[in-house]
Amino acid sequence: MYKKLCDILDSVQKELPAMLEFEADGNSYIRNFRTNERLILLGGGHIAQPLCTFAAALGFSVIVVDDRPYFANQTRFPEADGICCDAFPNAIKQLEIRESDYICVITRGHRFDADCLRAILPGTLPKYLGMIGSKRRTIGLLNMLEEEGFSRSVLDFIHTPIGLEIGALTTQEIAVSIVAELIQCRRQKTKTFSNNMVLTCEDINLPLLELLADINVPKALLIVYETSGSTPVKSGAMMAVDGNYGTVGTIGGGCSENAVLRDAYHLIGTGEQRCINIDMSNDVAEEEGMVCGGQMKVLIADITV
Repeated sequence: MYKKLCDILDSVQKELPAMLEFEADGNSYIRNFRTNERLILLGGGHIAQPLCTFAAALGFSVIVVDDRPYFANQTRFPEADGICCDAFPNAIKQLEIRESDYICVITRGHRFDADCLRAILPGTLPKYLGMIGSKRRTIGLLNMLEEEGFSRSVLDFIHTPIGLEIGALTTQEIAVSIVAELIQCRRQKTKTFSNNMVLTCEDINLPLLELLADINVPKALLIVYETSGSTPVKSGAMMAVDGNYGTVGTIGGGCSENAVLRDAYHLIGTGEQRCINIDMSNDVAEEEGMVCGGQMKVLIADITV
C-alpha cells in the first residue's frame, strides 16, 4: 500500500485526481482523491449566483468572469474563489484553460457567447463546456461558427442547451439542472461496484498524504470503509498515527477514535493490517459519551517501509 500512497501524493501535488483501491473483510473498496476542479462561469448574471453557490458546495473552485464591475465582484459571489472583471476573450486567455476545467458560457447575449467560444475552441478543450440558450438560438450560433471554420466535431462537444432536462423554470432550478450535468460529467469515469463500495469522502489532506509517503517515519493508516446509522464521519475518512503517537487527520475524534488509535499504534512495524468495528449504539458507548449512535468499520494498516 505504501507505493500506492506515494503515487497518490504525486498525483495530487500535480493537481490530478487519484484513487486508492484496497480490500477489507473480503470486499474491494475505492477511496477517491478529488482535487477541486475549476468551474469557470463566463457571465455573472442571475443564474450565475445560485450556480456559484451550489457548485461551491459540491467542491468546485468557482471563478466568475464578467466585463461589468457591478456583476463581477466578491460581494455578489461570496463563495467564488476568483473574480475576473475583463472582456471575456481577455479573461479566457489569462485563465489558461486546462483539460480538467468545467466552463459554463452564460453571458448576457449571443454576441458574447460567440466571443467566448471563439476564444476557447482553438485551445485546450476543458472537461466540460456548456452554453446556455434555446435550441433555436444555440443551433444558429453553432452553424455560424461552423461557417467560420470550426469543425462540427468540436462544436458537438458543447453541451447545449446547457443542463439536464428536468423541466426547470426558475433561475434556481436552471442552476440545479446545470449542476446536475456537471455532476454527471464528473462521475462519468468514476469506477463503481455493483455493491456500492466507493467511499464517500474524496477530500485531500496533504499533510496526511505526506506523512503516509514519508519513508523515514514508521506509521499506521486508519480509514473508515463502512458506516451505518449516525456517525461522526463518512466512509473514506482517514488518519495516520506514527511511532511517537503523533496523528494527522481524524476519523471522528472522541473515545471511538482513541480506542482505534491504540490498536493502530501497536500495529506499527508489524507489516499487518486488521479491521475493527466501532459500535456507538450500545450501552458502553452511551456511558462513554458516544452520542452518534451508529457503527463504523475501520481498516488499520501498517505503512512502515
